[in-house]
Amino acid sequence: MTKRKKRQLIALLFFLFILAIIIFLSVRPLQIYQTTTTQPEEDNIQQVIEQVQEKDEEASSPADELSLNLREAVDQALNIFASQDFHITAIGDSLTQGVGDETNSEGYVGVLKNKLSNEGYRLQFNNFGRRGNRTDQLIVRLEEESALQRSISNSDIVLVTIGANDIMRIVRENFLNLQEDIFINEQLEYEERLNTIFEMIIDLNDQAHVFLIGFFNPFEGYFDEVEELSTILTSWNQSGEQLTNNYPLIQYIPIDDLFQIGGVNLLAEDNFHPNSTGYSLIASRVLNYLQPALEDIILERTAQAQ
Repeated sequence: MTKRKKRQLIALLFFLFILAIIIFLSVRPLQIYQTTTTQPEEDNIQQVIEQVQEKDEEASSPADELSLNLREAVDQALNIFASQDFHITAIGDSLTQGVGDETNSEGYVGVLKNKLSNEGYRLQFNNFGRRGNRTDQLIVRLEEESALQRSISNSDIVLVTIGANDIMRIVRENFLNLQEDIFINEQLEYEERLNTIFEMIIDLNDQAHVFLIGFFNPFEGYFDEVEELSTILTSWNQSGEQLTNNYPLIQYIPIDDLFQIGGVNLLAEDNFHPNSTGYSLIASRVLNYLQPALEDIILERTAQAQ
């Protein structure tokens, strides 16, 4: 049985358990309280009515209390599944900041926030994306920025985009002599820095679900003389994916295939960052990975509440 099927089975069993309690309490024999027969005193009908009402209120109190307790129990159970609060932190480079989004809506983070809100999730979403960040710079930020540290510590989910600027630095520094060997040597150091980032996040919060979002190839058409560039980018993405496999709560999200769609403009005017359409595609892909994690979190909270 797959992990997803197990989650669905657990959720179904819990719902059936709650439903069984509701049905049992609804149909179980309740003590029958009869209205007291009261003889008129001095033929005062109003007094008789008051006496009857008083007797009926005394008789019905236990049933009302049972009804209230049942209602509270059901509400408490249902609240486990409804109106969940989730804390999500996004860190990294310009993809997280949303550079290139002509609508100024935080790129994929803004789209993702809207999609989750429309599905009924209550969110606290903190965006710490910074244009130009490389892995070495993100490490420094994780060491020094207390607000970033606090946000990760309190998060259910952490989203990471990092690595594209590490490659861009190599391109800039070796523009006149781009060779595959340069990228291969730098890739090993990139892997070490990325692993350090993962370890730092885990040190801050070992319960958070972490997602590393890959990068795409914006260089096609600009560095055609380097035929291996696409292979290099794929190899760097694979390094990130392989590292995530070492951690049970870290997953890799590929997006490079999204930007190979023909006939659709997915890049901003700088021909490097995504436009709003490109960010929408990224957000949809990220959401597909986030939803199972959100289900896991809900099930964990349900188990803790029992």
